[in-house]
Amino acid sequence: MMKVKYLLIMIIAITAFSVSARGTKMANDLIGTWKYTVSNVPPEYETGVMTFEQKDDKTTGFLGQQEKMEMKELTIDQGKVTFKLDFQGGLLTFTMTQDGDKLTGTIVSQDGEFPITATKEPAK
Repeated sequence: MMKVKYLLIMIIAITAFSVSARGTKMANDLIGTWKYTVSNVPPEYETGVMTFEQKDDKTTGFLGQQEKMEMKELTIDQGKVTFKLDFQGGLLTFTMTQDGDKLTGTIVSQDGEFPITATKEPAK
């Protein structure tokens, strides 16, 4: 009976470590530069770059290259990436799902909901 309990505890521990390691892997896969395209918006907002960085065990992000806008409330959980962005007096809410080197999702603003896709740039 003791062996069975020990075995069950080991299985649970290994599973927990595997799940937490997978979350870390997803966050690490996100680190880098992503080129994005937004549909149904004015041409000057259709394309751009978002960058995810790792600093002090925390993932941070920015939109833009010259004028970097910081991502607020950035969360990464099991391939789902969400953050908010202050933009021209309003708030944009990004909700995307990561599948390898692709992100797909939506941006919600006071003007509606807009589809967004992003592709990770190869590391230089």
